[in-house]
Amino acid sequence: MSEEVNQNQAPVAEAQATTKKSAKKGKRVAQSGQVHIQATFNNTIISVSDGKGEVLTSSSAGANGFRGSKKGTAYAAQIAAEKALEIAKRDHGLSSVDVFVKGIGLGRDSAIRAVSSLGIKINSITDTTPIAHGGVRPKGERKP
Repeated sequence: MSEEVNQNQAPVAEAQATTKKSAKKGKRVAQSGQVHIQATFNNTIISVSDGKGEVLTSSSAGANGFRGSKKGTAYAAQIAAEKALEIAKRDHGLSSVDVFVKGIGLGRDSAIRAVSSLGIKINSITDTTPIAHGGVRPKGERKP
């Protein structure tokens, strides 16, 4: 009789096991990646991505408690870079990066220095700041 009970309970246990959600995927591991630094006069935004460009972590001066005109300082950019790269190094195993800098703010140099101070190898530094060229010719007749 007890054998029949066990046989009847087994399919119920299997049904419950199949209806449960699968376990959460592990964290992505990226030995090398990219650091994108956007330095404006008002803020500095740091994004750390893997080789494909998928963002692992990001941080900004405003997200680290700096408010108002203090967000545009070099010190705020350094703190933001340290926080983003600390998380990327600890959680994703980041060890070498290519740095892409965009903008003309005060945080450009200090954010790059923060990357190297954490022991992450910098492969290359690229400036991707857009350069104005005067634009296209406006519509309408030429003025004499």
